[in-house]
Amino acid sequence: MSPLPTPSSQPDDAPEAYVGLDAAGAERLARERGWTTVRALAPGSIITMEYLAGRLNFEVDKDTVIRCWKG
Repeated sequence: MSPLPTPSSQPDDAPEAYVGLDAAGAERLARERGWTTVRALAPGSIITMEYLAGRLNFEVDKDTVIRCWKG
C-alpha cells in the first residue's frame, strides 16, 4: 500500500491581518510570509468551494482587501 500524500503546509498566519491593506501590498506580504497561491476576487465573484492548502483568498473592492480567508 502506498503512503497517503502529505498535504502542503501553509503559513501560520492570521487572514484578518490583511483586511484594510491595498491589494498589491497584501499579495506581496502574503507571498513573503510563505503563501504559495494568492487569489484576489471582486465582491460577489462566483468561485468553486474546494479547499486548497497554501492558498490565501482576498476579496478586493476599490484596490482594498475587505475580506480574507484560507483555502
